[in-house]
Amino acid sequence: MAILVSVVHAGGTGGYEKGAEVTTIAVLGVGRVGSAVARTAIRAGYDVLVAGSGPAEDIALLAQIVMPGAVAMTSAEAAGAADIVILAVPLHKHRSVDPAPLAGKVVIDAMNWWTPVDGSGDDPDRDDTRTSEVVAQHFDRSRLVKSLNHIGYHDLEEHSTPAGTPGRRALAIASDDEEAARLVAEILDGFGFDAVYAGPLDCGRFFGPGTRIFTSALTRDELEASLPAAELAR
Repeated sequence: MAILVSVVHAGGTGGYEKGAEVTTIAVLGVGRVGSAVARTAIRAGYDVLVAGSGPAEDIALLAQIVMPGAVAMTSAEAAGAADIVILAVPLHKHRSVDPAPLAGKVVIDAMNWWTPVDGSGDDPDRDDTRTSEVVAQHFDRSRLVKSLNHIGYHDLEEHSTPAGTPGRRALAIASDDEEAARLVAEILDGFGFDAVYAGPLDCGRFFGPGTRIFTSALTRDELEASLPAAELAR
């Protein structure tokens, strides 16, 4: 049986120390995925900071119109002020994000190699079996969690349901840091999804592009059944 991460609703306790409260989420990347994540986090009751690749004023109007309630900042400012950071930039651009402001932070890697955006060359970052590890090398002082990468941006908003809803959609989590995984599970619950801990960070390959999980809307039981038996036994 899969290791299920215990969750509480958003606004409860969590974070880096017992009793800490997560109130602020930074979303780095303001494309379709980042914008949908930001709107979802706002509806869940979080304060949301958003950042693009340049000055805050470059995206201020976009934030006001597309993500009402989000505050535009630079990447460094948003990451520094947030309790948790969500990476939603094109994968090939992840090295353009300065890792220093993310040091010590729980960081959700919501990125995949997507050929229309990232290109079709031989960049090693496109290897779906190791993209999480590649990202972890750059953000080596962060507490990385792979999640939110196997749900479409439309589905993120349309499939959200309250806890306990029959047939509620589930999302997978992979991380070497189980405390960080529990925090992310708490956030996913607030976003409107059940959470299933798939195992260490390298298990992110089981719900990346080309897998059944990546292309399907699954309940918790269905998601568990789609993970390899060897990982479920961990």
